[in-house]
Amino acid sequence: MSPPLASAFATTVGLLVASNLFMTLAWYGHLKHLNDRSWLVAALISWGIASFEYLLQVPANRIGFGAGITLAQLKVTQEVITLAVFVPFAVLYMQQPLKLDYLWAALCLVGAVYFIFRA
Repeated sequence: MSPPLASAFATTVGLLVASNLFMTLAWYGHLKHLNDRSWLVAALISWGIASFEYLLQVPANRIGFGAGITLAQLKVTQEVITLAVFVPFAVLYMQQPLKLDYLWAALCLVGAVYFIFRA
């Protein structure tokens, strides 16, 4: 990767990690904290949290795409980040058991990364 592309990729990944933290909390945090509220209240609060996700995700994709990262590469990068954020969230925050299936899913994503980023 050339230096400008490497910098754009690092910025893109950083923004996508931050956006994924918000989105994971929006999608699943209500299961822990709002299960005594109506689904409408949970949805409205989740939408509020998700708005921060979009404020980070949209510029991340624009920066990456503008620097030459393909749409497919952006999508696969997003999925890798999603799993990397989701597993610790599920295990540490939501106190779900760590499953070997997470490893198999990660290995599938390694294959996706290989095929989508190979020259």
